Amino acid sequence: MANQVMTKNDRQEALDYHRTGRKGKLQVVPTKPTSTQRDLSLAYSPGVAEPCRDIAENPLLSYEYTARGNLVGVISNGTAVLGLGNIGALAGKPVMEGKAVLFKRFADIDVFDLEVDTEDIDAFVQVVKLLEPTFGGINLEDIAAPACFEIERRLKEEMSIPVFHDDQHGTAIISAAALLNALELVDKTPESVKMVISGAGAAAVSCRSLYIEFGVRAENILVCDSKGVIFEGRTESMSDVKRTLATATEARSLADALRGADVFIGLSVAGLVTQEMLRSMSERPIVFAMANPDPEISYPDAIDARNDVIMATGRSDYPNQVNNVLGFPFIFRGALDVRATDINEDMKRAAAYALADLAREDVPDSVLKAYGLEELQFGPEYLIPKPLDHRVLLNVAPAVAKAAMESGVARQPIEDFDAYRRRLATFISRRLDVMHDLLDRARRDPKRVVFPEGEHDKILRAAKVLVDRGIAHPILLARRDKILAKLQQLDLSEDDVTIIHNESSGDLARYADGLYRLRRRDGVTLEDAHKLVRSRNYFGSMMLELGDADGLISGLTQHYNETIRPALQILGLQEGVQRVSGAYLLVFEDRLLFIADTTVNIEPSAEELAEIAILTANFARRFDITPRVAMLSFSNFGSNHHPAAKKVRRATEIAQQLDPELEIDGEMQADTAVLEQVLEETYPWSRLGGPANILVCPELQSANIAYKLLWRLADVEAIGPILLGMEKPVHVLQRGVEVQDIVNMAALCVVDAQKRAASLRNNSSQDRGWLISR
Repeated sequence: MANQVMTKNDRQEALDYHRTGRKGKLQVVPTKPTSTQRDLSLAYSPGVAEPCRDIAENPLLSYEYTARGNLVGVISNGTAVLGLGNIGALAGKPVMEGKAVLFKRFADIDVFDLEVDTEDIDAFVQVVKLLEPTFGGINLEDIAAPACFEIERRLKEEMSIPVFHDDQHGTAIISAAALLNALELVDKTPESVKMVISGAGAAAVSCRSLYIEFGVRAENILVCDSKGVIFEGRTESMSDVKRTLATATEARSLADALRGADVFIGLSVAGLVTQEMLRSMSERPIVFAMANPDPEISYPDAIDARNDVIMATGRSDYPNQVNNVLGFPFIFRGALDVRATDINEDMKRAAAYALADLAREDVPDSVLKAYGLEELQFGPEYLIPKPLDHRVLLNVAPAVAKAAMESGVARQPIEDFDAYRRRLATFISRRLDVMHDLLDRARRDPKRVVFPEGEHDKILRAAKVLVDRGIAHPILLARRDKILAKLQQLDLSEDDVTIIHNESSGDLARYADGLYRLRRRDGVTLEDAHKLVRSRNYFGSMMLELGDADGLISGLTQHYNETIRPALQILGLQEGVQRVSGAYLLVFEDRLLFIADTTVNIEPSAEELAEIAILTANFARRFDITPRVAMLSFSNFGSNHHPAAKKVRRATEIAQQLDPELEIDGEMQADTAVLEQVLEETYPWSRLGGPANILVCPELQSANIAYKLLWRLADVEAIGPILLGMEKPVHVLQRGVEVQDIVNMAALCVVDAQKRAASLRNNSSQDRGWLISR
């Protein structure tokens, strides 16, 4: 990367990035309160003495009372910095700070970067070893071979925390994951392939070792350096390390070695491999040309020479970038979370398998958007996940942690891996944490969810997730011939989903007759009904009405009114509900906030506002949240007597009468509702026991404006729109949402259906009891 040719503007941009504002890329931030004298007396003297005493008696308590358990030392002597070579410890510091940024960005691991100004192995080992009490793990970085081998070996032997030289093992783990998937695509096994490795440095040695762990035979691996093939009996430019790489062979040059080879692993310099050499390889060759910034053979040249080649490089501008950031943050995350004493071969293999498996799953829209792609699926151009795929953390860290436990190096085993994954999810997004319980509840009793937009690519991809996770049984309203190829591509069979073409369905007449009976007094003739049920939204709503589906999700490509109108006409509202309403759940870093009505009622009356409050409070309870409802206005508790303020005051009174147990107050201004200090100091008599978690706005425009401003400017995540008050589970998608949003809404729909089914069972049981008592 550092050797990549940069324009004058690129160079200036890079320099400005590092020196603008606060210099460098890192800062230290306190994690505990420091605003009062009491806080400071706990942070330092005299309070700090107490954890010191406990740690002196039990050193493992350092993980409880200090940041050690989430702190990694990134340590270098600057002898092999990226492609810049031996530039010294100080000049390498920007790289070490960059590494720290990646640890924090991808796995929420804190880092101190340490630049040790020595090339003496004994001195370097002594410095690092003496720093063991500071860290939970050590990431060695940019240390030249062969010194790096001895340094890592000695530190692993002499320290009781994980030591990991990323330049060696990171490339090995990521490329191994890509190799496993590439071999599957070409229908070859590790045991059968002939491999050539170009390069004999740290990464090459580690790659060879790990590939052998995965089944590649040592005798089938030829390693080449600048002098040619490293063969048994060679004397020129040999070292102890190289002697372990030697193979009995007649091949002497890279060209000789590549003839008939199945796999090429490039960890050397640009331009070594010609198109002719590539043509001499076996059928469907695997070529990982990973020299940076320019590979051993360029991607265009390789594709031009062999249209059957499966190619990976170290570059981000071509498919299959082998990037170490897919490894070290997540490997250390798993190791730290079980307080591992080592990062061993089992843990490395587990990381590689986890990456390989993840590449076979559907790629989230957020990842496609980040890379400007329309589609990405397992195949020759997608062997390993993209670095910005948040699922890498959720897959690799648990796999590494579990391997540490099974191999006996974990000092604090994880008892509940579901809970662990949920905690990891909070590093990425609080929305994932919020939805976790809802998804779990949906999985306990999956329901049938009908999707009127069943031909849309996002709906089909969502169906795949719903089936794989056991959340719901998707019913796709679609033409079979339009989606079969995509279903096969997604590895979905017709047993996994139900496909119905509404216009040719055998139930068309039954649904038309049912619609006619429901709507004949609203001017709908039988002929009209037959026309209407040819609309997929009407057809889907009739499926719910007649019990052929349990929930409906629509709106991905349609306007809100087009989606909701058929459901309202056919299914109607819950008993006692006068109007449907809509809410959004906003997920902040430190709180959840519901806002209503954001989608339906333009100028609600006091009675309607009260109903919106009750419906939203009931919805909040599904997330195990005790609702605290603020009825918002520009007035605080009678400070203004404008009719608009009086309406909100009246709505509050009505809501209290409808649900006396509900914690609700108003009318109040928005800051009063959400700031605990304002409530406590100015309105201590308020019925709210704390800041509100439900904000009911006085009309649609203020609610819609409020949630969108918060969503876009306050770094919050939005879940919704959530339709409230329908008789049966119907939810409307926001146009253009991502696949995960569709999955979340389907899970909500399933939980709604479960609640309705339980309610019907209870009512039925009560009816039977009444008959028995008679």
